[in-house]
Amino acid sequence: MSAAASKEIEIVENARKLLGENYVPSDDEDYMNERQQAYFQMLLIEWKRSIHDAAGQTLQSLADGPIREADLNDRASSETDWGIELRTRDRQRKLVGKIDAALRRIEEGEYGYCQVTGDPIGLKRLIARPVATMTVEAQEAHERREKVSRDD
Repeated sequence: MSAAASKEIEIVENARKLLGENYVPSDDEDYMNERQQAYFQMLLIEWKRSIHDAAGQTLQSLADGPIREADLNDRASSETDWGIELRTRDRQRKLVGKIDAALRRIEEGEYGYCQVTGDPIGLKRLIARPVATMTVEAQEAHERREKVSRDD
């Protein structure tokens, strides 16, 4: 096991001890306090671990051998399914980079704050999208600017 993986396991174990079984961040607490940071760190690490597990299963399936469907339609369907699976894994590979960036922001004390405005992103948004880097308003403005520049 790599040093990074063992460090992540230790972080998750410590977070579970700190948080207990049923902890959910609340607006009644100070924003991005130690418990909330531990919660999101644990959430991100477990999400990353599940992505790696799914990728390992895909690799194992690929290693098991080529598609051996006798019927051409069945073979085409299987190849389409594999194409979708591989595109999904590629998107998840990119997501792992965002998860790692979010974990770095937690360590640096920047997690949970908009990279554009510096305002709190909000617990509901972070629970829904733990890798979010902008408030909803900043994200919408960014998407509008992006759309205008694409239309030009």
